[in-house]
Amino acid sequence: MAENIDTIYQKKIVVAMSGGVDSSVAAALLQRQGAQVQGVFMALVQPDLDEQVQRVQTVADFLKIPLTVVDLSDAFLEKVVDYFCASYFSGKTPNPCVVCNRTIKCGFLLDQVRDTLGADLLATGHYARINGNATTGYRLLQGVDPKKDQSYFLGLLTQEQLGHLCFPLGGFRKEQVYELAAEFGLAFRHTAESQDICFLKHQSVGDFLASHSPGQERPGPLLTLQGKELGLHDGIHQYTIGQRRGLGLSDATPWYVVGLDPERDAVLIGKDADLWQREVLLPRVHWQSGEPPSLPRGCMVKIRSRHPASQAEITPQDNGGVLLTFSQPQRAVTPGQFAVFYEGDMVFGCGEIGKE
Repeated sequence: MAENIDTIYQKKIVVAMSGGVDSSVAAALLQRQGAQVQGVFMALVQPDLDEQVQRVQTVADFLKIPLTVVDLSDAFLEKVVDYFCASYFSGKTPNPCVVCNRTIKCGFLLDQVRDTLGADLLATGHYARINGNATTGYRLLQGVDPKKDQSYFLGLLTQEQLGHLCFPLGGFRKEQVYELAAEFGLAFRHTAESQDICFLKHQSVGDFLASHSPGQERPGPLLTLQGKELGLHDGIHQYTIGQRRGLGLSDATPWYVVGLDPERDAVLIGKDADLWQREVLLPRVHWQSGEPPSLPRGCMVKIRSRHPASQAEITPQDNGGVLLTFSQPQRAVTPGQFAVFYEGDMVFGCGEIGKE
């Protein structure tokens, strides 16, 4: 929580609700602690929007809290979906959840619930924690459940945003959340986790890009790192670093995508040994405190949300970016993904992985 637990629940807290177990339990927890709770649902470009609104309304009715639907579809299309598509067509593999949390959920939505609904805080069902205050600064911490920790996806949040957020589930494990749901009378069963990219639903990335950005597909060659052409592809947007399937190439050992070259519309292919590297460039960095720390310095870094953190040294670059030098080589480092820096359980910075 961003403030002392004895005072936070005396405030008006708006909970971003999706109709799932996490946000529903977050709302019920805050309500039980005596907060003045209200629900809000973000209408984005969900394929099953009406169904989701009804699901959220059912939970809000059960908890006897008001629910407001906020239409953020235009902002979401501009800030998240357009970024998602442009990244793929430029040879990157984006992480839309990181960008959405900064610009939409903890950006446009947070502004609206404070300005329009008069909320003191916006709560979400993220498995992460916040401590500190406006004087000492706010710190973003990992959730206590290592399997569910979502601090990676919150790495771009600012001090201003952290000061008006709370994450009621950060101190719980997922199993405990299901137990709480049963205790509150919320009818949730253990179900498979929803996919990260909410607007895809059952579409593949390639199919979504083809429907949302028709005519941008550019076929080209499959090239080895030595420049030998081994085949053709239908567009670099259908590939990501480390990919093995879909290349249609037979050999004694597997071929992998090791690079994407939009200037030549080429998919670069190589062997497993070509996927490993120790140095990673981040052209721009966001520091959680708002100020860069003294560099160089060592820390733990996650280069994907599901990758374990690895030891690295951060070295400043002349252009304002940083170079990460890992103690052990990292496999399939992917431009467009985010590298998130940790000291213990605290996030202190992050940046989008650039191309070499």
